[in-house]
Amino acid sequence: MSEPIQTSVDVSDEDIHWSPEGGLTYGSYLRLDSILNAQGPRSAEHDEMLFIIIHQASELWLKLCIHELEGAVAHIRKDEVGPALKMLSRIARIQEQLTQSWSVLATMTPNDYLKFRATLGQSSGFQSHQYRILEYRLGNKNAAMARIHAGSPAEAAVTAALNAPSLYDEALALMARQGFDLPDSVLKRDFAKAYKPSDAVEAAWKRVYEDTETHWKLYDLAEKLVDLEQKFQLWRFSHMKTVERIIGYRRGTGGTGGVSYLVKALELRFFPELWTVRTSL
Repeated sequence: MSEPIQTSVDVSDEDIHWSPEGGLTYGSYLRLDSILNAQGPRSAEHDEMLFIIIHQASELWLKLCIHELEGAVAHIRKDEVGPALKMLSRIARIQEQLTQSWSVLATMTPNDYLKFRATLGQSSGFQSHQYRILEYRLGNKNAAMARIHAGSPAEAAVTAALNAPSLYDEALALMARQGFDLPDSVLKRDFAKAYKPSDAVEAAWKRVYEDTETHWKLYDLAEKLVDLEQKFQLWRFSHMKTVERIIGYRRGTGGTGGVSYLVKALELRFFPELWTVRTSL
């Protein structure tokens, strides 16, 4: 051979901590024993492990989304738009990871899934309390959805998210604090109910978009919100298409219509005036 080929890394000149002081290791810090032993397949089918890990990983990403969202809301309440923008951008990037996960799950064929689907009983992603909290905090307020969590350990957290102002509510409150005239029907509404689009809000966003130099922070915030919602919609669409690919139009294990239910969500908007204003500009 003309050139030597390395087949291993020489670590003789590295100051590696082979026995970390204090006992804190990579595995103990991340609690890997708990995480890596949290998979409990209910069948002997090979693909059930894929199904479990995809959903467990998604729940971890959802936990981070909620963490970042709460941080962003706290900054917006203090008129600290800059740090909030970073957190909202991070959520949008996490959504890309969640969307990509569906392409991994799609490697499972209908036959693969049907071999263990019956072992799932009536358990379903519809019952994810973190997903419900995230939707509530983003603005999809539907009190009926909280019923599935009645009596569960997550009931209080889900109810609190339902009753709290959404991210969009906080953004509109910020606009009002910066001198935009928004009606009380928007600013002092019942936050547990679905938001109703407002002509006054659209007009306010139009002012922002028509004078971005003056209203740069609100403009930047608006675009981050649009980016976040677009990524969320792509996640929803990929979810729907993956379900269609694997089970067709069978009913979901949680009792919904499956694909027909997921299609309904594609019409939802978290920040409606940020989309309609584009037509009026």
